[in-house]
Amino acid sequence: MQKSQVLLVGTAVALLVVLLAFGRTLPRPDKNAMPTVTRPMGGNGQEVKPISFSELLASAKQKVPAEKLLLINSWENKVVRGDVKNQQIAAYKQLYSAWDSLNQLPVAAYYLGQAAKLENSEKSLTFAANLFLEHLQHAQEPGVMKWEAQEAITLLDQAITLNPGNDSLKIKQALVYMNTGDPMVGVQKLRALVAEHPDNIEAQVTLANLAITSGQYDKAIERMETLLQTHPDEAKAYFVLAEAYRGKGDVKKAVTLFQKCKELLKDPELKAEIDGYIKSIQ
Repeated sequence: MQKSQVLLVGTAVALLVVLLAFGRTLPRPDKNAMPTVTRPMGGNGQEVKPISFSELLASAKQKVPAEKLLLINSWENKVVRGDVKNQQIAAYKQLYSAWDSLNQLPVAAYYLGQAAKLENSEKSLTFAANLFLEHLQHAQEPGVMKWEAQEAITLLDQAITLNPGNDSLKIKQALVYMNTGDPMVGVQKLRALVAEHPDNIEAQVTLANLAITSGQYDKAIERMETLLQTHPDEAKAYFVLAEAYRGKGDVKKAVTLFQKCKELLKDPELKAEIDGYIKSIQ
């Protein structure tokens, strides 16, 4: 079991391996350990608009050496002229490699995403979506963040259409919504998933974590206690349940549950982190 699968961090997004860099390894030992998810905002407090790809591309091209730019432009022309899908896919992948080598990761991810849409395979679509999400963790500009989130959501939509039974993709997409400007859309998607598959552990844990972020500790407790009736050895559920009791101020109960979580873990490093967290809240 990986750390990001057990130890909750600043936001619910850390419950997924692909988004584990959004926050800390452990919650902060205070009442605000799990802050609510916020949407990207501009300097005037208004929700930002996503940057257009044409603007992003134009800005990136200004930093490209002339000889490399000529090659990139030729590949762009191949995409426009190409009337065979495989030729277009090949050109998009060449553009991806070129921009990746120039360390222009958002532009590179866009072209790999275009290739994935044409290939129309769950694997390629998910891989391209993950590229956007990886860069999103480090993006500084709200407009770029919003655009990357939308690109990832679109790719995940297509992947989910190909495999409607892949609940992990649905949870990933819901977390993207929740952490990049549309929290209620993400919550609704998770609730729909839980209604259809009440035994889905990741969705249940994520909803309980969200309840904690908004101070709804009793709801989180009820959800996790219900889950533990059918999954008594689920370490994540004990951790979230413990965090809910900690939020309510019942540290003694929380410590007991954190100890139970630790007993279910095999990773010595994780056990040590649990011990450190218990000491920090006592």
